[in-house]
Amino acid sequence: MATRFTLIFAASLFLLLLDCCSGSFIGVCYGRSADDLPTPDKVAQLVQLHKIKYVRIYDSNIQVLKAFANTGVELMIGVPNSDLLSLSQFQSNTDRWLKNSVLPYYPATKITYITVGAEVTESPDNASSLVVPAMTNVLTALKKLGLHKKIKVSSTHSLGVLSRSFPPSAGAFNSSHAHFLKPMLEFLAENQSPFMIDIYPYYAYRDSRSKVSLDYALFDASSEVIDPNTGLLYTNMFDAQIDAIYFALMALNFRTIKVMVTETGWPSKGSPKETAATPDNAQTYNTNLIRHVINNTGTPAKPGEELDVYVFSLFNENRKPGLESERNWGLFYPDQTSVYSLDFTGRGAVDMTTQANITKSNGTTWCIASSKASQIDLQNAIDWACGPGNVDCTAIQPSQPCFEPDNLASHASYAFNSYYQQNGASDVGCSFGGTGVKVDKDPSYDNCIYMRAGSNKTVTSNTTAMSSSTSSSSQNGNLTSSVFAILLVTCLSALMHIQRY
Repeated sequence: MATRFTLIFAASLFLLLLDCCSGSFIGVCYGRSADDLPTPDKVAQLVQLHKIKYVRIYDSNIQVLKAFANTGVELMIGVPNSDLLSLSQFQSNTDRWLKNSVLPYYPATKITYITVGAEVTESPDNASSLVVPAMTNVLTALKKLGLHKKIKVSSTHSLGVLSRSFPPSAGAFNSSHAHFLKPMLEFLAENQSPFMIDIYPYYAYRDSRSKVSLDYALFDASSEVIDPNTGLLYTNMFDAQIDAIYFALMALNFRTIKVMVTETGWPSKGSPKETAATPDNAQTYNTNLIRHVINNTGTPAKPGEELDVYVFSLFNENRKPGLESERNWGLFYPDQTSVYSLDFTGRGAVDMTTQANITKSNGTTWCIASSKASQIDLQNAIDWACGPGNVDCTAIQPSQPCFEPDNLASHASYAFNSYYQQNGASDVGCSFGGTGVKVDKDPSYDNCIYMRAGSNKTVTSNTTAMSSSTSSSSQNGNLTSSVFAILLVTCLSALMHIQRY
């Protein structure tokens, strides 16, 4: 009896450690309202190259689900508003949708969330009354398959779901949405699903420039905004808007529901009147956002609270209606070159002085594979460089001059350097998610000649590489990993001790 209790305790401790060490994450929204995007399989390669571990899509497209199979990337899939009626009416419709759209690809494709409806309060067809019935049917279908603990069900909202958001402590839901919000919040609380919100400080700044400073919207404010009711100090609008949601939830006595940001970002281009929509501001906002989230800063009302965030969006989407900015939220152009440099891991420092133009190396340098890079990271980087990166990798094919030595480090070094030189020998052009390093010694050997500055092809000012210099957040991450490892070993030792007796 004592042995069984000890075993249960040790297992419980292990699961607790897994949960407490998870931390906040950054994901990216993969919208497809464009007619010039790369194929889903190339998108999956791009995502892996940049170490993006979480992706949101807005439907359950078969080709996308197939492309992300066995990548380890966690997917949030969606039920579009147009499908709410069908899924809310009959359980059989929902069972069929799950059977046809999810089960054939799960668990190879790691689906972790299903969003049922998107910003329904903004929808002209007023589908809000269909959301909770559809969510309930989706959950029932998942329960039949034993997947309700692994795949969470929720719905996304715009900030318009609030009637008031400032000061944050006065945050309140719009009473006109009460008919569907109350049962939805009860559903989320009962099933431990997050309240999903799309937050855009850009719009608040654009529409109220006399009241909102640009620095405050970009996480760059030198001054603080004080909530007169709580005395809490806010240095950025993002935190203020998140706390308005928390206070709105608490006002309805929903204190255990977590908040997840399913869209946020900043456009890199806009119409003549949208002067804040620039690559510099987009880079500043998203860089500061990522660091803010990865460091588990939390908000003034919820310090240290885990907050998962999805950046909108992976690509510029040329079919989006509205002002010019609506088509320019992407981190990448459709040709997979980056609109501006950005480190999605939050562990690297982005050179903010480059703005959107890449500073070129003055001396002769080459780019090779890091000796610390893992084999799988090198393979992913080679696949990208020789594919979407447009590097000519003929030289590392069998019987070609750079094939020997036949190993990933050697082949990656050749591919990395070719991409680096073709893209202006820029600092960020040699990152490859931290697997590339610059050297000042020519790595050429025998008949294998590495490209050098001056012999490169057309130079582009946009690159898809990321900076990899280490920051304090990575040190914190290493510390967390070390602590977790020690506790894990302790837990496993306890289990081994139990087995002996």
